[in-house]
Amino acid sequence: MTQRSLTAIRHIGFEDLGSFETPLRAAGYEIAYLDVADHDVGLLDPLQADLMVVLGGPIGVYDDDAYPVVAAEIRLLQARLAAGRPTLGVCLGAQLMAAALGARVYPGPAKEIGWSALEIVDTDASNPLAALRDVPVLHWHGDTFDLPDGSALLASTPVCRNQAFSRGPNVLGLQFHPEVLGARFEHWLLGHASELAAAGISPAALRRDAAQYGKDLEAAGAAMLADWLAGLDR
Repeated sequence: MTQRSLTAIRHIGFEDLGSFETPLRAAGYEIAYLDVADHDVGLLDPLQADLMVVLGGPIGVYDDDAYPVVAAEIRLLQARLAAGRPTLGVCLGAQLMAAALGARVYPGPAKEIGWSALEIVDTDASNPLAALRDVPVLHWHGDTFDLPDGSALLASTPVCRNQAFSRGPNVLGLQFHPEVLGARFEHWLLGHASELAAAGISPAALRRDAAQYGKDLEAAGAAMLADWLAGLDR
């Protein structure tokens, strides 16, 4: 099997590749995490990795004055996306990709935190999210973005229209979290405790839903990613 390189840009320790690691390793990817708190993103070669995955985190794209790494990541993604290199963004990662493609990122109408199924958009081409149809996924965000020019809308929810977009076979942005592992969900509850308290959201209810839906999402999320990887134009 051909070995390929993957750089996963991580903003907070527990928001990692999760269930995605299995299909990535099966497809021959050697995974290297880059933690933005420990490394200068500006020194990263934007084109070197065969696949780049930009993961979620608690900051906003418009927080660039407080967190200079935001602007550095956008510059990195602008160069990578302009070259058409395979790139996947999850939650904050998708927002950074949208910003790099010239779209506006801003606070949404409400916090969307919890488990619910997506409305999968039927596209002319095969939708890479087909494996997630009717599967409750984890939502955990307060921001949203406009659909970047030249991109295809892949999924929506009543709270957030732009849940996923693609730009050709090599670019995929996901506002939701298909990668979460049920066994590690307590890390999310503890790590985001202040956000949950401020929003009046019950950790116990989220924990129950994770126990109910987590395993199905792990399987469907891994299948979705495997489908997308198989369609990459390298």
